[in-house]
Amino acid sequence: MKNILLVLLLLIQFSTYAQNKKLKDNFSEQVREEEGDLNKDGRADRVVVMMDTSDATVPLRLQIFFAQPNKKFRLVVSSTRLIEPQYPAHKKGKHNGYQIPDFSIEKGILIMRSEVRDGHAEHHFKLRNGNFELIFVSIFNYNGKNTTMVKNFNLITGERYEKSQLLGSDKFLIKNKFNTMIRPLPKLQNFKPFEKEFY
Repeated sequence: MKNILLVLLLLIQFSTYAQNKKLKDNFSEQVREEEGDLNKDGRADRVVVMMDTSDATVPLRLQIFFAQPNKKFRLVVSSTRLIEPQYPAHKKGKHNGYQIPDFSIEKGILIMRSEVRDGHAEHHFKLRNGNFELIFVSIFNYNGKNTTMVKNFNLITGERYEKSQLLGSDKFLIKNKFNTMIRPLPKLQNFKPFEKEFY
């Protein structure tokens, strides 16, 4: 009798786990798709962003698929950290205020263009050493009056600069150049934008 109760309890726990797991993996709505050659094999790879509408935070998942010679696609990267949920927990049910990022593939580089407070940002990822690594970040901000700020960071060389100028002027209010080496380079599957000071 004890064995039967134990088996029933285990089955109920497994069933509950499976249902919860199914809900957590319910990315059913496609919101972005981009094609282009990311691994330089001459075939169009695919980048897909899916939304989980069953979760109150409405998380987003980015996946990268490499095209195979048999015309099928193989999943190589999956991330739910790269794009902030539409209703993040820290906003307590409020929208994050930004559009879902756009993606493009240019010369083998995956580019994510997203909104940031008072501006926009670009994050560039390149396939290196078997991983998609962050290689470049550009952030543009407008202060709402008459000043713009541009920050660029080349993670491969470590060169980082900031420029601030008045609208319509060629003169810079601020022009700083720094050298900041980051090693190893951040990998797409673990990366969350602006978790660090510069990127």
